[in-house]
Amino acid sequence: MFRRGMRDDIPEIVKIYDKILELESEGKARTGWKKGVYPTEKTALDALAQEELFVMEQDGRILAAARINQEQEKEYAQCRWEYDVSDSDIMVIHTLVVDPEFAGQGIGSSFIRFYEKYALECGCRYLRMDTNAINIPARALYKKLGYSERGIIPCVFNGIGDVQLVCLEKRL
Repeated sequence: MFRRGMRDDIPEIVKIYDKILELESEGKARTGWKKGVYPTEKTALDALAQEELFVMEQDGRILAAARINQEQEKEYAQCRWEYDVSDSDIMVIHTLVVDPEFAGQGIGSSFIRFYEKYALECGCRYLRMDTNAINIPARALYKKLGYSERGIIPCVFNGIGDVQLVCLEKRL
């Protein structure tokens, strides 16, 4: 079940962040995220405060979460997008996380399908997102789901230096 996030969901979402960050520190994941920098509890709280936090819940447990809105990252201005459309026609997903205990079960794909449906319900036919170039599993998933890589922007992103930000796009 997909729904808007609630205050009570924050501890579970932070646990997912921490699990991913732990895997990163062990060299078992390559997101490029940094513990204490991004993502943090503030990441989830900011999304909640703007009513942009969404979760996938099953049997009372949060399996995945993301922020969905129409705010494009400032780095997106450096990308050569295929579709030159107004900002009001674009939906963006940020900080999609899946609990590593449920990896490989199609949860990420399901969340992206939810994001696409939500975008259409909001009148947005153009989707954008980003990931770190080192996040090979995410890049492969997005490609499989029909997203095209439109550019790689070297930057400091979410307080993390030396990021190669992959910008992705899809038209529904």
